[in-house]
Amino acid sequence: MVSTGTDYDVVVVGSGFGGSVTALRLTEKGYRVAVVEAGRRFDDPDGEPGTRHRELPKTSWRTRKYLWAPGLGMTGIQRIHLLRGEKGSRVLILAGAGVGGGSLVYANTLYEPPAPFFEDPQWRHITDWRAELGPFYDQARRMLGVRTNPTTTPADAAVKRVAERMGRGETFHLTPVGVLFGEAGERVEDPYFGGAGPRRVACTECGSCMTGCRVGAKNMLTENYLYLAEHAGADVVAMTTVTAVRPRPEGGYSVETRRTGRRARRTLTAEHVVFAAGTYGTQRLLHRMRTTGVLPHLSERLGVRTRTNSEAILGVERFGREGDDHSRGVAITSSFHPDEHTHIEPTRYGPGSNAMGGLRSLLVDGGGRTPRWVKFLGQAAAHPRDLVHLPNLRDWSRRTIVALVMQTLDNSITVVPSASGRGMRARRGHGEPSPTWIPQAHRAVRMLAEEMGGMAGGTWLDLFNIPTTAHFIGGCTIGSSPAEGVIDPYHRVYGHPGLHIVDGSAVSANLGVNPSLTITAQAERAMAFWPNRDEADPRPDLGTAYERLSPVPPNSPAVPTGAPSALRLPISPA
Repeated sequence: MVSTGTDYDVVVVGSGFGGSVTALRLTEKGYRVAVVEAGRRFDDPDGEPGTRHRELPKTSWRTRKYLWAPGLGMTGIQRIHLLRGEKGSRVLILAGAGVGGGSLVYANTLYEPPAPFFEDPQWRHITDWRAELGPFYDQARRMLGVRTNPTTTPADAAVKRVAERMGRGETFHLTPVGVLFGEAGERVEDPYFGGAGPRRVACTECGSCMTGCRVGAKNMLTENYLYLAEHAGADVVAMTTVTAVRPRPEGGYSVETRRTGRRARRTLTAEHVVFAAGTYGTQRLLHRMRTTGVLPHLSERLGVRTRTNSEAILGVERFGREGDDHSRGVAITSSFHPDEHTHIEPTRYGPGSNAMGGLRSLLVDGGGRTPRWVKFLGQAAAHPRDLVHLPNLRDWSRRTIVALVMQTLDNSITVVPSASGRGMRARRGHGEPSPTWIPQAHRAVRMLAEEMGGMAGGTWLDLFNIPTTAHFIGGCTIGSSPAEGVIDPYHRVYGHPGLHIVDGSAVSANLGVNPSLTITAQAERAMAFWPNRDEADPRPDLGTAYERLSPVPPNSPAVPTGAPSALRLPISPA
Protein backbone atom coordinates (compact mmCIF):
# COMPACT_ATOMS: atom_id res chain seq x y z
CA MET A 1 0.00 0.00 0.00
CA VAL A 2 2.77 2.51 0.79
CA SER A 3 6.43 3.35 0.35
CA THR A 4 8.71 5.45 2.54
CA GLY A 5 9.89 7.82 -0.22
CA THR A 6 7.21 10.42 0.50
CA ASP A 7 6.58 13.00 3.21
CA TYR A 8 3.44 11.15 4.28
CA ASP A 9 1.61 7.97 3.42
CA VAL A 10 -1.70 9.86 3.22
CA VAL A 11 -2.52 13.54 2.81
CA VAL A 12 -6.11 14.44 3.69
CA VAL A 13 -7.47 17.62 2.09
CA GLY A 14 -9.88 19.11 4.62
CA SER A 15 -10.66 18.49 8.29
CA GLY A 16 -14.44 18.12 8.29
CA PHE A 17 -16.37 14.96 9.05
CA GLY A 18 -14.93 12.80 6.27
CA GLY A 19 -11.40 14.13 6.70
CA SER A 20 -11.34 13.71 10.47
CA VAL A 21 -12.68 10.15 10.29
CA THR A 22 -9.98 9.38 7.72
CA ALA A 23 -7.24 10.90 9.86
CA LEU A 24 -8.15 8.82 12.91
CA ARG A 25 -8.85 5.49 11.28
CA LEU A 26 -5.74 5.52 9.07
CA THR A 27 -3.49 6.70 11.89
CA GLU A 28 -4.81 3.78 13.94
CA LYS A 29 -3.71 1.52 11.07
CA GLY A 30 -0.16 2.83 11.15
CA TYR A 31 -0.20 5.31 8.27
CA ARG A 32 1.68 8.61 8.40
CA VAL A 33 -1.16 11.10 7.95
CA ALA A 34 -1.28 14.85 7.36
CA VAL A 35 -4.53 16.82 7.37
CA VAL A 36 -4.31 20.01 5.32
CA GLU A 37 -6.95 22.61 6.26
CA ALA A 38 -7.50 25.93 4.49
CA GLY A 39 -8.97 27.53 7.61
CA ARG A 40 -7.49 28.54 10.92
CA ARG A 41 -7.37 26.74 14.23
CA PHE A 42 -9.91 27.84 16.86
CA ASP A 43 -9.23 25.24 19.55
CA ASP A 44 -6.31 24.80 21.92
CA PRO A 45 -5.73 21.01 21.91
CA ASP A 46 -4.04 21.15 25.30
CA GLY A 47 -6.28 23.78 26.88
CA GLU A 48 -8.60 23.37 29.83
CA PRO A 49 -12.31 22.60 29.32
CA GLY A 50 -14.32 25.77 29.16
CA THR A 51 -11.43 27.77 27.71
CA ARG A 52 -10.22 25.58 24.82
CA HIS A 53 -12.60 27.20 22.34
CA ARG A 54 -12.45 30.86 23.35
CA GLU A 55 -11.10 31.82 19.91
CA LEU A 56 -14.51 31.08 18.39
CA PRO A 57 -16.65 34.19 17.76
CA LYS A 58 -18.89 35.46 20.55
CA THR A 59 -21.59 36.42 18.04
CA SER A 60 -22.08 36.55 14.28
CA TRP A 61 -21.17 40.24 14.35
CA ARG A 62 -17.54 39.30 15.06
CA THR A 63 -17.05 39.06 11.32
CA ARG A 64 -13.28 38.44 11.33
CA LYS A 65 -13.87 35.23 13.28
CA TYR A 66 -17.31 34.40 11.90
CA LEU A 67 -17.17 34.94 8.13
CA TRP A 68 -14.74 33.38 5.66
CA ALA A 69 -13.16 35.89 3.28
CA PRO A 70 -9.39 35.59 3.78
CA GLY A 71 -8.67 38.19 1.12
CA LEU A 72 -10.46 40.69 3.37
CA GLY A 73 -8.78 39.47 6.54
CA MET A 74 -11.76 37.39 7.65
CA THR A 75 -10.85 33.80 8.55
CA GLY A 76 -14.01 32.73 10.34
CA ILE A 77 -16.05 29.55 10.45
CA GLN A 78 -18.86 30.47 8.02
CA ARG A 79 -18.29 30.16 4.28
CA ILE A 80 -20.89 31.64 1.91
CA HIS A 81 -20.69 30.78 -1.80
CA LEU A 82 -23.02 31.92 -4.58
CA LEU A 83 -23.06 29.29 -7.32
CA ARG A 84 -24.09 31.04 -10.51
CA GLY A 85 -25.44 29.42 -13.66
CA GLU A 86 -28.65 28.73 -15.53
CA LYS A 87 -31.93 30.04 -14.18
CA GLY A 88 -33.44 27.57 -11.76
CA SER A 89 -30.02 26.07 -10.95
CA ARG A 90 -28.38 28.89 -9.00
CA VAL A 91 -27.96 28.42 -5.27
CA LEU A 92 -26.47 30.15 -2.24
CA ILE A 93 -24.31 27.70 -0.27
CA LEU A 94 -23.49 27.86 3.44
CA ALA A 95 -20.49 25.78 4.55
CA GLY A 96 -17.86 25.60 7.28
CA ALA A 97 -14.20 26.61 7.57
CA GLY A 98 -11.45 25.98 10.10
CA VAL A 99 -9.84 23.01 11.81
CA GLY A 100 -12.85 20.81 12.42
CA GLY A 101 -14.57 21.87 9.20
CA GLY A 102 -18.34 22.00 9.17
CA SER A 103 -18.55 20.75 12.76
CA LEU A 104 -17.56 24.24 13.96
CA VAL A 105 -20.64 25.86 12.43
CA TYR A 106 -23.17 23.05 11.99
CA ALA A 107 -26.31 22.64 14.09
CA ASN A 108 -25.12 19.34 15.68
CA THR A 109 -28.20 17.49 14.37
CA LEU A 110 -27.49 13.87 13.47
CA TYR A 111 -30.30 12.00 11.75
CA GLU A 112 -30.07 8.74 9.84
CA PRO A 113 -31.83 9.32 6.50
CA PRO A 114 -35.09 7.62 5.48
CA ALA A 115 -35.43 4.80 2.96
CA PRO A 116 -35.42 6.86 -0.29
CA PHE A 117 -31.74 7.72 0.23
CA PHE A 118 -30.64 4.08 0.35
CA GLU A 119 -32.90 3.15 -2.56
CA ASP A 120 -31.92 5.93 -4.96
CA PRO A 121 -31.36 4.70 -8.55
CA GLN A 122 -27.84 6.17 -8.58
CA TRP A 123 -26.48 3.39 -6.36
CA ARG A 124 -29.14 0.96 -5.17
CA HIS A 125 -28.06 -1.74 -7.65
CA ILE A 126 -24.57 -1.99 -6.10
CA THR A 127 -25.44 -3.39 -2.67
CA ASP A 128 -27.94 -3.20 0.18
CA TRP A 129 -26.76 0.16 1.45
CA ARG A 130 -28.98 0.27 4.52
CA ALA A 131 -27.56 -3.07 5.67
CA GLU A 132 -23.97 -2.15 4.80
CA LEU A 133 -24.02 1.28 6.38
CA GLY A 134 -26.10 0.35 9.43
CA PRO A 135 -23.18 -0.67 11.70
CA PHE A 136 -21.22 2.40 10.63
CA TYR A 137 -24.12 4.70 11.50
CA ASP A 138 -24.00 3.11 14.95
CA GLN A 139 -20.26 3.72 15.21
CA ALA A 140 -20.67 7.30 14.01
CA ARG A 141 -23.42 7.99 16.56
CA ARG A 142 -21.26 6.73 19.41
CA MET A 143 -18.19 8.66 18.26
CA LEU A 144 -20.21 11.87 17.89
CA GLY A 145 -21.99 11.37 21.22
CA VAL A 146 -25.54 11.43 19.86
CA ARG A 147 -28.43 11.67 22.27
CA THR A 148 -31.97 13.06 22.13
CA ASN A 149 -32.31 16.75 22.92
CA PRO A 150 -33.78 16.81 26.46
CA THR A 151 -35.42 20.25 26.36
CA THR A 152 -38.72 21.28 24.79
CA THR A 153 -38.64 25.00 24.00
CA PRO A 154 -41.51 27.39 23.18
CA ALA A 155 -40.46 27.09 19.54
CA ASP A 156 -40.96 23.32 19.69
CA ALA A 157 -44.41 23.75 21.22
CA ALA A 158 -45.39 26.09 18.38
CA VAL A 159 -44.00 23.74 15.73
CA LYS A 160 -45.86 20.82 17.29
CA ARG A 161 -49.13 22.76 17.05
CA VAL A 162 -48.41 23.43 13.37
CA ALA A 163 -47.72 19.73 12.79
CA GLU A 164 -51.04 18.86 14.42
CA ARG A 165 -52.92 21.46 12.36
CA MET A 166 -51.44 19.88 9.22
CA GLY A 167 -52.53 16.42 10.33
CA ARG A 168 -48.91 15.35 10.83
CA GLY A 169 -48.61 15.55 14.59
CA GLU A 170 -47.31 12.00 14.84
CA THR A 171 -44.18 13.00 12.88
CA PHE A 172 -43.09 15.58 15.46
CA HIS A 173 -40.13 14.56 17.62
CA LEU A 174 -37.16 16.00 19.46
CA THR A 175 -33.84 15.90 17.63
CA PRO A 176 -30.85 13.56 17.96
CA VAL A 177 -27.91 15.86 18.63
CA GLY A 178 -24.18 15.58 19.23
CA VAL A 179 -24.00 17.57 22.47
CA LEU A 180 -22.83 16.79 26.00
CA PHE A 181 -25.74 17.43 28.37
CA GLY A 182 -25.73 17.39 32.16
CA GLU A 183 -25.58 20.05 34.85
CA ALA A 184 -25.19 23.24 32.81
CA GLY A 185 -21.56 24.34 32.71
CA GLU A 186 -20.31 21.38 34.76
CA ARG A 187 -16.79 20.18 33.94
CA VAL A 188 -16.51 16.41 33.56
CA GLU A 189 -13.88 13.84 32.71
CA ASP A 190 -13.87 12.37 29.20
CA PRO A 191 -17.37 10.85 28.89
CA TYR A 192 -16.91 9.00 25.60
CA PHE A 193 -13.43 7.59 25.00
CA GLY A 194 -12.34 5.86 28.18
CA GLY A 195 -9.90 8.60 29.12
CA ALA A 196 -8.38 8.97 25.65
CA GLY A 197 -10.50 12.04 24.91
CA PRO A 198 -10.53 15.53 26.41
CA ARG A 199 -12.26 16.71 29.58
CA ARG A 200 -15.52 18.43 28.74
CA VAL A 201 -18.13 20.98 29.82
CA ALA A 202 -21.89 20.33 29.82
CA CYS A 203 -24.23 22.34 27.59
CA THR A 204 -25.67 25.62 28.86
CA GLU A 205 -28.28 25.77 26.05
CA CYS A 206 -27.01 29.21 25.04
CA GLY A 207 -28.18 28.75 21.43
CA SER A 208 -24.81 29.60 19.90
CA CYS A 209 -24.08 26.24 18.23
CA MET A 210 -23.98 27.78 14.74
CA THR A 211 -21.66 30.64 15.63
CA GLY A 212 -19.23 28.35 17.45
CA CYS A 213 -19.60 26.58 20.78
CA ARG A 214 -17.27 28.52 23.08
CA VAL A 215 -18.55 26.50 26.04
CA GLY A 216 -17.12 23.30 24.56
CA ALA A 217 -20.27 21.18 24.99
CA LYS A 218 -20.84 20.64 21.29
CA ASN A 219 -19.21 17.45 20.06
CA MET A 220 -17.13 19.10 17.38
CA LEU A 221 -14.53 17.04 15.55
CA THR A 222 -11.85 18.71 17.64
CA GLU A 223 -13.42 16.87 20.61
CA ASN A 224 -13.47 13.39 19.05
CA TYR A 225 -12.11 12.14 15.72
CA LEU A 226 -9.57 14.87 15.08
CA TYR A 227 -8.51 15.13 18.72
CA LEU A 228 -7.84 11.39 18.84
CA ALA A 229 -6.10 11.42 15.45
CA GLU A 230 -3.66 14.13 16.52
CA HIS A 231 -2.88 12.40 19.79
CA ALA A 232 -2.26 9.21 17.80
CA GLY A 233 0.28 10.97 15.58
CA ALA A 234 -1.55 12.70 12.71
CA ASP A 235 -0.30 16.15 11.70
CA VAL A 236 -2.76 19.01 11.16
CA VAL A 237 -1.53 21.74 8.82
CA ALA A 238 -3.85 24.75 9.22
CA MET A 239 -4.23 27.91 7.10
CA THR A 240 -2.97 25.99 4.08
CA THR A 241 -4.93 25.74 0.82
CA VAL A 242 -4.38 22.88 -1.61
CA THR A 243 -4.04 24.21 -5.17
CA ALA A 244 -3.26 21.00 -7.09
CA VAL A 245 -2.64 17.28 -6.66
CA ARG A 246 -0.24 15.99 -9.33
CA PRO A 247 0.72 12.38 -10.10
CA ARG A 248 4.45 11.76 -9.54
CA PRO A 249 6.40 9.79 -12.18
CA GLU A 250 7.79 7.52 -9.46
CA GLY A 251 4.33 6.91 -7.97
CA GLY A 252 2.13 8.70 -5.51
CA TYR A 253 1.19 12.37 -5.66
CA SER A 254 2.57 15.85 -5.08
CA VAL A 255 0.16 18.02 -3.13
CA GLU A 256 0.79 21.66 -3.99
CA THR A 257 -0.30 24.19 -1.38
CA ARG A 258 -0.12 27.87 -0.57
CA ARG A 259 -0.51 29.70 2.69
CA THR A 260 -4.17 30.79 2.87
CA GLY A 261 -4.44 34.48 2.00
CA ARG A 262 -0.72 34.69 1.21
CA ARG A 263 1.75 33.69 -1.51
CA ALA A 264 4.02 31.29 0.38
CA ARG A 265 3.96 27.87 -1.28
CA ARG A 266 4.83 24.36 -0.16
CA THR A 267 4.60 20.89 -1.69
CA LEU A 268 3.88 17.70 0.24
CA THR A 269 4.23 14.21 -1.20
CA ALA A 270 2.15 11.16 -0.40
CA GLU A 271 1.20 7.78 -1.78
CA HIS A 272 -2.49 8.51 -1.25
CA VAL A 273 -4.58 11.68 -1.21
CA VAL A 274 -8.05 11.79 0.33
CA PHE A 275 -10.28 14.67 -0.75
CA ALA A 276 -12.49 15.89 2.10
CA ALA A 277 -12.69 19.63 1.45
CA GLY A 278 -16.49 19.75 1.43
CA THR A 279 -18.63 19.44 -1.66
CA TYR A 280 -17.89 22.91 -2.98
CA GLY A 281 -14.17 22.77 -2.22
CA THR A 282 -13.61 19.24 -3.52
CA GLN A 283 -15.59 19.81 -6.72
CA ARG A 284 -13.87 23.10 -7.44
CA LEU A 285 -10.42 21.56 -7.01
CA LEU A 286 -11.24 18.48 -9.11
CA HIS A 287 -12.91 20.47 -11.90
CA ARG A 288 -9.86 22.72 -12.13
CA MET A 289 -7.47 19.76 -12.29
CA ARG A 290 -9.56 17.94 -14.88
CA THR A 291 -9.85 21.07 -17.04
CA THR A 292 -6.12 21.83 -16.89
CA GLY A 293 -5.11 18.22 -17.54
CA VAL A 294 -3.53 17.62 -14.14
CA LEU A 295 -5.97 14.74 -13.53
CA PRO A 296 -7.18 14.00 -17.06
CA HIS A 297 -8.77 10.63 -16.32
CA LEU A 298 -11.41 11.82 -13.86
CA SER A 299 -14.86 10.55 -14.75
CA GLU A 300 -17.07 12.69 -16.96
CA ARG A 301 -19.67 12.27 -14.22
CA LEU A 302 -17.82 14.85 -12.12
CA GLY A 303 -20.41 17.44 -11.07
CA VAL A 304 -23.38 15.31 -12.17
CA ARG A 305 -26.10 14.69 -9.54
CA THR A 306 -24.99 17.54 -7.36
CA ARG A 307 -27.70 18.12 -4.78
CA THR A 308 -28.97 20.96 -2.63
CA ASN A 309 -30.69 18.46 -0.32
CA SER A 310 -33.79 20.07 -1.88
CA GLU A 311 -33.56 22.77 0.78
CA ALA A 312 -35.03 26.12 1.67
CA ILE A 313 -34.32 28.40 4.61
CA LEU A 314 -37.40 30.28 5.80
CA GLY A 315 -38.43 31.77 9.12
CA VAL A 316 -40.90 33.51 11.37
CA GLU A 317 -40.30 36.48 13.65
CA ARG A 318 -42.54 38.42 15.94
CA PHE A 319 -42.53 42.19 15.83
CA GLY A 320 -42.33 43.07 19.53
CA ARG A 321 -39.45 42.45 21.92
CA GLU A 322 -41.75 41.02 24.59
CA GLY A 323 -42.42 37.29 24.45
CA ASP A 324 -40.63 33.96 24.37
CA ASP A 325 -36.85 33.99 23.96
CA HIS A 326 -36.25 31.78 20.92
CA SER A 327 -32.46 32.05 21.20
CA ARG A 328 -32.31 29.55 24.09
CA GLY A 329 -31.69 25.84 23.50
CA VAL A 330 -29.41 23.90 21.19
CA ALA A 331 -29.50 25.03 17.56
CA ILE A 332 -32.18 22.55 16.45
CA THR A 333 -34.44 21.05 19.09
CA SER A 334 -37.19 19.29 17.11
CA SER A 335 -38.60 18.56 13.67
CA PHE A 336 -41.63 17.26 11.80
CA HIS A 337 -42.68 16.12 8.33
CA PRO A 338 -45.49 18.13 6.68
CA ASP A 339 -45.61 15.42 4.01
CA GLU A 340 -43.75 12.19 3.26
CA HIS A 341 -40.97 13.97 1.33
CA THR A 342 -40.47 17.14 3.37
CA HIS A 343 -38.74 17.72 6.72
CA ILE A 344 -38.82 20.98 8.71
CA GLU A 345 -36.58 21.86 11.66
CA PRO A 346 -36.95 24.96 13.86
CA THR A 347 -33.49 26.48 14.14
CA ARG A 348 -31.97 29.25 16.25
CA TYR A 349 -29.01 31.55 16.70
CA GLY A 350 -27.78 32.62 20.13
CA PRO A 351 -28.34 36.01 21.81
CA GLY A 352 -26.72 38.84 19.89
CA SER A 353 -26.08 36.76 16.75
CA ASN A 354 -28.36 38.81 14.56
CA ALA A 355 -26.19 39.31 11.47
CA MET A 356 -27.75 36.49 9.43
CA GLY A 357 -31.08 38.27 9.81
CA GLY A 358 -29.84 40.62 7.12
CA LEU A 359 -30.53 37.89 4.56
CA ARG A 360 -34.25 37.75 5.29
CA SER A 361 -37.12 39.13 3.25
CA LEU A 362 -40.88 38.72 3.09
CA LEU A 363 -42.18 35.25 2.26
CA VAL A 364 -43.23 35.29 -1.40
CA ASP A 365 -44.58 32.24 -3.21
CA GLY A 366 -43.06 31.11 -6.50
CA GLY A 367 -44.81 29.72 -9.55
CA GLY A 368 -46.83 31.46 -12.23
CA ARG A 369 -45.68 34.00 -14.79
CA THR A 370 -45.26 36.96 -12.47
CA PRO A 371 -41.67 37.29 -11.20
CA ARG A 372 -41.38 36.89 -7.45
CA TRP A 373 -39.75 40.28 -7.02
CA VAL A 374 -42.83 41.84 -8.60
CA LYS A 375 -45.02 39.85 -6.21
CA PHE A 376 -42.82 41.16 -3.41
CA LEU A 377 -43.61 44.75 -4.38
CA GLY A 378 -47.32 44.00 -4.33
CA GLN A 379 -47.03 42.24 -0.99
CA ALA A 380 -45.02 45.11 0.49
CA ALA A 381 -47.65 47.60 -0.67
CA ALA A 382 -50.40 45.50 0.90
CA HIS A 383 -48.48 44.99 4.18
CA PRO A 384 -46.26 48.06 4.68
CA ARG A 385 -45.72 47.23 8.35
CA ASP A 386 -43.85 44.07 7.35
CA LEU A 387 -41.60 45.97 4.96
CA VAL A 388 -40.81 48.69 7.49
CA HIS A 389 -39.91 46.00 10.02
CA LEU A 390 -37.25 44.31 7.85
CA PRO A 391 -34.33 46.65 8.69
CA ASN A 392 -34.82 45.99 12.42
CA LEU A 393 -32.22 43.42 13.49
CA ARG A 394 -32.32 44.27 17.18
CA ASP A 395 -32.94 41.09 19.21
CA TRP A 396 -33.62 39.25 15.94
CA SER A 397 -32.35 35.92 17.31
CA ARG A 398 -34.60 36.20 20.37
CA ARG A 399 -37.67 36.96 18.26
CA THR A 400 -37.10 34.49 15.43
CA ILE A 401 -37.56 30.83 14.59
CA VAL A 402 -35.60 29.89 11.46
CA ALA A 403 -37.21 27.04 9.52
CA LEU A 404 -34.71 24.71 7.83
CA VAL A 405 -36.53 22.71 5.14
CA MET A 406 -35.17 19.55 3.46
CA GLN A 407 -36.60 16.98 1.05
CA THR A 408 -35.84 13.45 -0.15
CA LEU A 409 -37.04 14.14 -3.72
CA ASP A 410 -34.81 13.05 -6.62
CA ASN A 411 -33.73 16.40 -8.02
CA SER A 412 -30.29 17.71 -8.83
CA ILE A 413 -28.12 20.21 -10.64
CA THR A 414 -25.01 19.58 -12.72
CA VAL A 415 -21.93 21.59 -11.79
CA VAL A 416 -19.45 22.37 -14.58
CA PRO A 417 -16.29 24.49 -14.82
CA SER A 418 -16.76 28.18 -15.54
CA ALA A 419 -15.48 29.64 -18.80
CA SER A 420 -12.25 30.70 -17.10
CA GLY A 421 -11.74 27.23 -15.62
CA ARG A 422 -11.12 28.75 -12.19
CA GLY A 423 -14.68 28.65 -10.90
CA MET A 424 -17.88 26.66 -11.33
CA ARG A 425 -21.33 27.13 -12.80
CA ALA A 426 -24.58 25.21 -12.39
CA ARG A 427 -27.03 23.95 -14.94
CA ARG A 428 -30.13 21.80 -14.77
CA GLY A 429 -29.36 18.22 -13.77
CA HIS A 430 -30.93 14.79 -13.59
CA GLY A 431 -34.54 14.41 -12.50
CA GLU A 432 -36.72 17.31 -11.49
CA PRO A 433 -35.10 20.74 -11.14
CA SER A 434 -34.02 21.64 -7.63
CA PRO A 435 -36.98 23.55 -6.16
CA THR A 436 -36.88 27.33 -6.01
CA TRP A 437 -39.75 27.23 -3.52
CA ILE A 438 -41.50 24.48 -1.54
CA PRO A 439 -45.28 25.04 -1.21
CA GLN A 440 -45.73 22.78 1.82
CA ALA A 441 -42.97 24.62 3.64
CA HIS A 442 -44.53 28.01 2.86
CA ARG A 443 -47.85 26.75 4.20
CA ALA A 444 -46.22 25.48 7.39
CA VAL A 445 -44.29 28.70 7.98
CA ARG A 446 -47.41 30.81 7.54
CA MET A 447 -49.16 28.63 10.12
CA LEU A 448 -46.18 29.10 12.43
CA ALA A 449 -46.49 32.86 11.97
CA GLU A 450 -50.12 32.61 13.06
CA GLU A 451 -49.10 30.63 16.14
CA MET A 452 -46.46 33.21 17.06
CA GLY A 453 -48.33 36.32 16.03
CA GLY A 454 -45.46 37.21 13.74
CA MET A 455 -44.28 37.59 10.16
CA ALA A 456 -43.29 34.76 7.80
CA GLY A 457 -40.14 35.30 5.79
CA GLY A 458 -37.73 33.93 3.23
CA THR A 459 -34.47 35.36 1.88
CA TRP A 460 -33.79 38.17 -0.57
CA LEU A 461 -32.37 35.68 -3.06
CA ASP A 462 -35.65 33.73 -2.99
CA LEU A 463 -37.17 36.68 -4.84
CA PHE A 464 -34.91 35.78 -7.78
CA ASN A 465 -35.51 32.02 -7.47
CA ILE A 466 -32.11 31.40 -5.88
CA PRO A 467 -32.63 29.07 -2.91
CA THR A 468 -30.23 28.73 0.01
CA THR A 469 -28.77 25.42 1.17
CA ALA A 470 -26.72 24.59 4.23
CA HIS A 471 -26.15 21.10 2.87
CA PHE A 472 -24.56 21.13 -0.59
CA ILE A 473 -23.87 17.48 -1.45
CA GLY A 474 -23.07 15.13 -4.33
CA GLY A 475 -21.28 15.59 -7.62
CA CYS A 476 -18.66 12.91 -6.86
CA THR A 477 -21.14 10.10 -6.54
CA ILE A 478 -20.58 6.39 -6.01
CA GLY A 479 -21.03 4.30 -9.14
CA SER A 480 -20.26 0.78 -10.28
CA SER A 481 -18.12 2.17 -13.13
CA PRO A 482 -16.71 5.53 -14.27
CA ALA A 483 -19.68 5.78 -16.62
CA GLU A 484 -21.94 5.89 -13.55
CA GLY A 485 -19.93 7.73 -10.89
CA VAL A 486 -16.71 9.46 -9.91
CA ILE A 487 -15.74 6.98 -7.18
CA ASP A 488 -16.16 3.26 -6.67
CA PRO A 489 -18.08 1.74 -3.73
CA TYR A 490 -14.87 1.86 -1.65
CA HIS A 491 -14.58 5.65 -2.30
CA ARG A 492 -11.58 5.28 -4.65
CA VAL A 493 -11.43 7.73 -7.56
CA TYR A 494 -11.88 6.10 -10.96
CA GLY A 495 -8.98 6.75 -13.33
CA HIS A 496 -6.45 7.75 -10.67
CA PRO A 497 -5.40 5.00 -8.24
CA GLY A 498 -4.38 6.41 -4.88
CA LEU A 499 -7.02 9.15 -4.83
CA HIS A 500 -10.11 8.91 -2.63
CA ILE A 501 -13.16 11.08 -1.77
CA VAL A 502 -15.01 10.90 1.56
CA ASP A 503 -16.86 14.20 2.09
CA GLY A 504 -20.36 15.42 1.25
CA SER A 505 -19.64 15.25 -2.47
CA ALA A 506 -19.70 11.44 -2.15
CA VAL A 507 -23.29 11.49 -0.84
CA SER A 508 -25.13 10.04 -3.80
CA ALA A 509 -28.75 11.12 -3.20
CA ASN A 510 -30.79 13.76 -1.41
CA LEU A 511 -31.06 12.84 2.25
CA GLY A 512 -33.98 14.92 3.45
CA VAL A 513 -32.11 15.28 6.76
CA ASN A 514 -28.88 16.89 7.94
CA PRO A 515 -25.99 15.05 6.22
CA SER A 516 -23.24 15.01 8.86
CA LEU A 517 -24.06 11.58 10.30
CA THR A 518 -24.20 10.05 6.81
CA ILE A 519 -20.88 11.62 5.76
CA THR A 520 -19.34 10.24 8.95
CA ALA A 521 -20.83 6.76 8.45
CA GLN A 522 -19.73 6.60 4.81
CA ALA A 523 -16.20 7.64 5.78
CA GLU A 524 -16.13 5.06 8.60
CA ARG A 525 -17.11 2.37 6.12
CA ALA A 526 -14.56 3.50 3.51
CA MET A 527 -11.69 3.54 6.00
CA ALA A 528 -12.71 0.20 7.52
CA PHE A 529 -11.65 -1.59 4.32
CA TRP A 530 -8.13 -0.13 4.21
CA PRO A 531 -5.48 -2.61 5.33
CA ASN A 532 -3.12 -1.87 8.15
CA ARG A 533 0.10 -0.32 6.86
CA ASP A 534 2.36 -2.81 5.05
CA GLU A 535 -0.40 -5.44 4.87
CA ALA A 536 -2.20 -6.75 1.79
CA ASP A 537 -5.16 -4.76 0.49
CA PRO A 538 -8.38 -6.83 0.73
CA ARG A 539 -10.25 -4.64 -1.76
CA PRO A 540 -10.59 -5.78 -5.37
CA ASP A 541 -8.66 -3.83 -7.98
CA LEU A 542 -10.03 -0.44 -8.95
CA GLY A 543 -12.53 -0.85 -11.79
CA THR A 544 -13.41 -4.48 -11.05
CA ALA A 545 -16.70 -5.82 -9.73
CA TYR A 546 -17.78 -4.85 -6.22
CA GLU A 547 -17.35 -7.36 -3.40
CA ARG A 548 -18.83 -7.01 0.05
CA LEU A 549 -15.96 -7.31 2.53
CA SER A 550 -15.33 -7.63 6.23
CA PRO A 551 -13.73 -4.54 7.81
CA VAL A 552 -10.08 -4.66 8.80
CA PRO A 553 -9.52 -3.96 12.54
CA PRO A 554 -6.74 -1.43 13.24
CA ASN A 555 -3.57 -2.64 14.93
CA SER A 556 -3.51 0.37 17.28
CA PRO A 557 -7.02 1.54 18.18
CA ALA A 558 -7.07 4.95 19.86
CA VAL A 559 -10.09 4.24 22.08
CA PRO A 560 -9.79 1.45 24.66
CA THR A 561 -12.10 -1.55 24.50
CA GLY A 562 -15.10 -1.06 26.75
CA ALA A 563 -15.36 2.71 26.27
CA PRO A 564 -18.75 3.90 24.96
CA SER A 565 -17.20 4.96 21.64
CA ALA A 566 -14.80 2.03 21.17
CA LEU A 567 -14.53 0.68 17.64
CA ARG A 568 -16.77 -2.37 17.44
CA LEU A 569 -15.13 -4.69 14.92
CA PRO A 570 -15.21 -7.04 13.20
CA ILE A 571 -18.47 -6.29 11.46
CA SER A 572 -19.11 -9.29 9.24
CA PRO A 573 -20.83 -9.02 5.86
CA ALA A 574 -24.28 -10.53 5.68
